[in-house]
Amino acid sequence: MGSQNRGNITPCSRVAAVFVVLLLAAATAGCTGADRQQQDGKVVVAVTIPPEQEFVERVGGDRVRVILLVPPGADPHTYEPPPGVLADVAEADLYAAVGSGIEFELAWKDKIAALNPDMLVVDCSRGVDLISADEGGHRGTDPHIWLSPRNAKIMVENIRQGLIEVDQANADEYRRNADAYLKDLDALDAEIAGALATSGVKKIMVYHASWAYLTRDYGLVEIPIESEGKEPSPQRIEDLITQAKEEHIRVIFASPEHSTRSAEVIADEIGGSVVQVSPLAKDYLANMRHVASAFAGSGNP
Repeated sequence: MGSQNRGNITPCSRVAAVFVVLLLAAATAGCTGADRQQQDGKVVVAVTIPPEQEFVERVGGDRVRVILLVPPGADPHTYEPPPGVLADVAEADLYAAVGSGIEFELAWKDKIAALNPDMLVVDCSRGVDLISADEGGHRGTDPHIWLSPRNAKIMVENIRQGLIEVDQANADEYRRNADAYLKDLDALDAEIAGALATSGVKKIMVYHASWAYLTRDYGLVEIPIESEGKEPSPQRIEDLITQAKEEHIRVIFASPEHSTRSAEVIADEIGGSVVQVSPLAKDYLANMRHVASAFAGSGNP
């Protein structure tokens, strides 16, 4: 994902035009979130990114229906949603916003809230120890909070509280479901900690600085190739090649949401390989196990 202040955020005029369309759609929808819940018995929950979809579905179970605003494969720093997707939010009871500064939310969260004034907006970053720009290579705060299971637990607890607030009648079920999922996240946390601690890996080189929360929580150092959404200069690439050789780094990590060109150049020069790990896969538990295994197996003692 790109930096927090890339120049290619939707132009104000275009955002305004789309927002007018959405307001008209919301005004003529004829069905509030409460009405919708009465119709199909489900709480309608909007989320920004796919990992949150798993969080909500595990806590809400069969009692929720999720609207995913940024689809798989899209970059939530640059994604421009079609009007129809945001119009669906006019029927939501709850919006679980990541809350940590993803550009999609910086551009759209207030407009989404205005579409549906009765919708509860939950800031899933509430209680997370955010990484500042100085620490993580982003302007403002590093938005990728979900990429450590320890933060995911906090996000799940915020989602549980939000669901209870909009659907008090089923509060006990939400508590039970959340407790079960939190146990899964505890097990994931211990598994990742053990795998990385015994691997001998100390540093990982990545195309985009998505993994600062994971590396902070598990004692690694992240070396990003790009900076603030910009491709590295030739000099920067040369420096990274030298560093990779000195640090015995053999694997460069990229993601399906970004170009792998720079990563491949560096990998070729060090006789290494490029491995893709996604920060946005919906299957959170399985994906984070895959990521931890890839990091642990990257072999730079």
